[in-house]
Amino acid sequence: MRLKIYQIDAFANRVFEGNPAAVCPLEEWLDDKTMQKIAMENNLSETAFFIKKDEHYHIRWFTPRKEVDLCGHATLASAYVLYEILGHSDDVITFDSKSGLLPVKTEAGSITMDFPALPAEPCQTPQAIMEAFGKKPLEVLKAMDYIVVFDVGVDITKLSPDLNALRRLDLRGVCVTNQSCDYDFVSRFFAPNYGIDEDSVTGSAYTQLMPYWAERLRRKSLTSKQLSSRGGELRCTLQGDRVYISGKAVLYLSGEIEI
Repeated sequence: MRLKIYQIDAFANRVFEGNPAAVCPLEEWLDDKTMQKIAMENNLSETAFFIKKDEHYHIRWFTPRKEVDLCGHATLASAYVLYEILGHSDDVITFDSKSGLLPVKTEAGSITMDFPALPAEPCQTPQAIMEAFGKKPLEVLKAMDYIVVFDVGVDITKLSPDLNALRRLDLRGVCVTNQSCDYDFVSRFFAPNYGIDEDSVTGSAYTQLMPYWAERLRRKSLTSKQLSSRGGELRCTLQGDRVYISGKAVLYLSGEIEI
């Protein structure tokens, strides 16, 4: 069996930036074990699979270790493949996922995703987070991930967390964040339990970051950068219970899988 595969750099203005994702358009679903093996073989933070069904595209996302309920950069990458490679002509693409319907549209040279907001609730700082970073955060919140907020004086690019400590945590990952001079806020994201020591740009994390920063900064539209080695820029808007996340993408690779 031969399958088309594309590797897209999402939240990137040029190749070798942003977060690479693999995208595999399918005529029908493969079995779960095969999709997981493909994701493991790709060895990227996410591989997206989608099929066309009625008016929507059903989408699923796999890390090298397991399936996840929501992924931002691989959704952006999938929309790029549909718009720029497969010739999708409608203004809006609606992905049907485990996190509900996710409308996506192109505008002003970017792709904008409409995701559900996931407000994080304050919590006590887990001991594993203290051990991992060796610094006391301003506050810690939790939703799908732990959101660890540091003082503006902490240079989060210099954090080198103990990944074994982070593996003891019960949620998907840990997002560290603080304010910035160049952007409204910045972040980094770690998910070692999902086979991702540090993610390059984590679109789904902004469904949790935006409710926090929009309230704290008293603005609904914000700019952000994820400070990984590759880096990635995002524009985000909070409207009610939805977060609009915008970014660009570029094609790095197209080919076929032989299985």
